[in-house]
Amino acid sequence: MKITGPDPQSVYPIKGYQGLVFLKHFVKAANISIGDYTYFDDRRHGPDKFEEYNVLYNYDFSKVKLVIGKFCAIAAETKFLMTGDHKLDAVSTYPFPIFGNGWESAFDVHNLPVKGDIIVGHDVWFGYDCLVMNGVTIGNGAIIATRAVVKKDVPAYSIVAGNPAKVVKMRFDDLTIARLERIAWWDWDIEKINKNLHLICNLDIDRLEYVSNHP
Repeated sequence: MKITGPDPQSVYPIKGYQGLVFLKHFVKAANISIGDYTYFDDRRHGPDKFEEYNVLYNYDFSKVKLVIGKFCAIAAETKFLMTGDHKLDAVSTYPFPIFGNGWESAFDVHNLPVKGDIIVGHDVWFGYDCLVMNGVTIGNGAIIATRAVVKKDVPAYSIVAGNPAKVVKMRFDDLTIARLERIAWWDWDIEKINKNLHLICNLDIDRLEYVSNHP
């Protein structure tokens, strides 16, 4: 049987199951970008509610972008906190301007402090009910443990857990990580990925590197 993999343009890539979707098809906000084959699995709210329940405080005035790479696995209840920082250089932190009716003159909501965009690499696994704050970059191949609260950048191929999330283990040594970053299998065309699934799904990095260097 010829290996083709699922069509990246399919909405529900698993036949007969609509709890898992290729997420890019459910994103409408201009400041959110999702790569091919990245999936979201949520039986409770339904994956079509991702922007409503999982991308928090993405207001019209938000300056934060959410960028998620290819081949990521996002479990239910994973949340990305786009903004939410209140004015700190004042007597009150109350967000008066968002209510209008004259209160918008209190201060410019566009100048509220934000730490920056949320940038997620490729092949990242998000465990159930984790939270990612704005201003965080998550490296390729990282694993975010269940209920982790990510407030700082996550190194490539690390496993982070806890609140606040800390590195509990590196998946590979530094040399191997550097090799995997160079190989960047997620950027191969899908035919090459299909042909070499046996290497991507194993630990023979020497052979994977050879294939990467010999089209």
